[in-house]
Amino acid sequence: MDGVILIAVNGDDIASFNQAKYLLEKDTWHQLDDVEGHKAYRYEHVRMWILPGRILWENHLDKRWDTATHETVLEVIFPSRHAAKSGTPCLTLHPIGVPHLELNSVPEFGGQSGVAPPPSTRLAPWWRLLNEKWLEHSIPDFSLSLEVTHHGPLLEVPCLFIEVGSTQEYWPHEEAAKLLSDVIWEGLGLTGNAEIGSWDAHRNLSHPVLITLGGGHYAPKGNKLGSEEDVWLGHMLANHSIPFGTSENPGVLWRQSIDAVVKSTKQAFPEGSVVATVEKKSFKGWQRELIYQHLESISIPVVRSKPFLEMVKSRKQNQ
Repeated sequence: MDGVILIAVNGDDIASFNQAKYLLEKDTWHQLDDVEGHKAYRYEHVRMWILPGRILWENHLDKRWDTATHETVLEVIFPSRHAAKSGTPCLTLHPIGVPHLELNSVPEFGGQSGVAPPPSTRLAPWWRLLNEKWLEHSIPDFSLSLEVTHHGPLLEVPCLFIEVGSTQEYWPHEEAAKLLSDVIWEGLGLTGNAEIGSWDAHRNLSHPVLITLGGGHYAPKGNKLGSEEDVWLGHMLANHSIPFGTSENPGVLWRQSIDAVVKSTKQAFPEGSVVATVEKKSFKGWQRELIYQHLESISIPVVRSKPFLEMVKSRKQNQ
């Protein structure tokens, strides 16, 4: 591996800090010299960086680590808390970005308007790993879910958030943090077994990679299809992240958002075959038609769930 994987920890976030605590307890990490004045650790090909608060606004962590240490960051994992008005306790995974915002606007929760960093290729494989571990040790009151693409920070390498939610009451939950730390540890291959969810352009040549368009914040289509063996997930956009104007003047933000997530998903999955699902009930007829036309113009096939899974199975059998 010609580079490192960075775990970016928010030292002011108890859910983030607890996941880091359990990771550090799993084996002996080597403490590095401070990076930008903040504690950092090394274990095999993984680095951990304990940052101050406002992690959503900590842009360019990949470049900053490289500048400070001369190590190339290949991807970033963000252990974090998750906030939701519902207050429902939940463990989540999600990609990041705010591709639907006007380019000259300042995002409320970090990132750069109109941009979605590359999604981690581990998203679906770790979703399946989380579900497997949940069967071994579920936590009362908690549920599991993917979330759609949202918030910052801005990066140029694949990344994901892995979170304990959803209110201050649950963020310090020790068992939740321990479970997610197990997913990170095993998922990064630190148990001595192979990494889970790494992508190889040669080995995975032409494998289908799914973008989901439409639906709610908790990614129902992603949850369902991402649970299936050998599925790869890219960005997932809720219907509110594909904003339309009127049928007479639909605007450009819907197209901007789709283009951004297609571009970065292709970046994360080189030589993959990017396809998309469109949640019909999320859009009016004229909106769906514009989406279909645009996807066709950029050579992104629209698939339904069953044919998509058949495509995945066929590709696996033909390897």
